[in-house]
Amino acid sequence: MLASLGRRLALAARVLVNGQAPSVIETDIPAITPQEVAEAKDFFPLEKFFIFGHARSGTTLLVRLVRLHPQVYCNYQAHFFTRPPLLQSLVSDPQVRAWLGRRSNRWNRGKDLSPAVLRAVADFILERDARREGKTIVGDKSPSSLLNGEAVRLMHKVYPDASLVYIVRDGRDTVVSHRFQTFIDASQHLSSEDLHIREAFIRNPEPFLRGEQSIFTEKAIRWGAEGWAKNASESDAMARDLYADRYLSLRYDHLLAQPPVEMHRVWAFLGADPNLAGLPQALEAELARNPDADWQRQKAGRLVEPLEKGKQGSWRQLFTSRDREIFKSIAGQTLIDWGFEQNLTW
Repeated sequence: MLASLGRRLALAARVLVNGQAPSVIETDIPAITPQEVAEAKDFFPLEKFFIFGHARSGTTLLVRLVRLHPQVYCNYQAHFFTRPPLLQSLVSDPQVRAWLGRRSNRWNRGKDLSPAVLRAVADFILERDARREGKTIVGDKSPSSLLNGEAVRLMHKVYPDASLVYIVRDGRDTVVSHRFQTFIDASQHLSSEDLHIREAFIRNPEPFLRGEQSIFTEKAIRWGAEGWAKNASESDAMARDLYADRYLSLRYDHLLAQPPVEMHRVWAFLGADPNLAGLPQALEAELARNPDADWQRQKAGRLVEPLEKGKQGSWRQLFTSRDREIFKSIAGQTLIDWGFEQNLTW
């Protein structure tokens, strides 16, 4: 028991500090069958979607915007498929699996009930709130930084009929944002070297803002680059393979630059009418708010005062020459693949 607790605490610390966790799924389940999907839809008919993306990539902003539509409801971070213990942990115990697949259990029609059980649980959770709001399309947003492409595979085993939206942000801005989030929310898990950097930034941010002093340890910038590149590459590849035309990717910078155009595309993809009256005005009003920035200023004012929340290209100020070279060597090609750079000369 103590060993298990130790592993869980170590995992929690790694998740908080680095936004990463081992992509290992200890127990797998059968995929839901087309017949089971059809039966589930008889009971839970609302259209489902999921929003994935690396932490600090704009998933929260996308939720705030997507649910402005009167047909669409979306809520935060059920982590059905994106963060341990995962939805499938409900049936992962060997005794539970044996019960659900037992031949004498005449309710299971001679096969494992696990995928039907998981689908029913998730459908109920999603539709309960959506129906209360009078919505007909419902989704969950859960950052997928921990399991990357594996999260897409796990989702497909339960929701092959759902839609998947993946949002990607320039990896350099992503790791900067995640670094400051760690400074604010998880300082108790920082190393002494990390804490020294944090306190130095609070005392005098100018050398950091000029790229003369790094906000990263070498380990942190490497982990950040590796995590972002793996998430962006694996998630997109798996989604294209498994979901085809039920998959939509978009860039955070494009969403900020032309929100009406990008949200028209998202709403149409989800099956909602993107031309309803009032949507442009609702978008404008929502984009004028920045609740995350307000919360961060309230919690850690001195730390975040020198930064413009959500600004694109802040890495250009904050990356040192060492940071640039490390990130380029690990994730340079991924930046090119997504169109954030044309070559490696930045």
